Amino acid sequence: MARRILGLSIVLLLAGAAFAAKEVKSVKLTGYLIDNACSARANSDGGAEKVKAHTVKCAMMPNCEKSGYALYADGKLYKLDEAGNKKAVELYKATKVERGLQVSVEGEVDGDSLKVKSMSEVAGG
Repeated sequence: MARRILGLSIVLLLAGAAFAAKEVKSVKLTGYLIDNACSARANSDGGAEKVKAHTVKCAMMPNCEKSGYALYADGKLYKLDEAGNKKAVELYKATKVERGLQVSVEGEVDGDSLKVKSMSEVAGG
């Protein structure tokens, strides 16, 4: 009986450690939106400038929209969740800028993914 309790305790301890290791962090980021189909530009030489020069017209093309979106902030690319993709489409449709849609995003980072709670265009971005 004591062995079973010890074994169960070890399993629960390991499960708790694995759960705790998955770090989800609340953040507020400001960066530029880019569609996932074109997001490889962010990882090339001059990536930040290429993302800033990415056109709204390209991001709204059917294949680009279908690929989903990412936020390029602080030199890193964060893939948006479904809610973030919907908000990105809304902002792309409403923006007056032709390239480099800058946004402020609040959400939770989990690895390279961003679970979006709110997103708004940065004025003059």
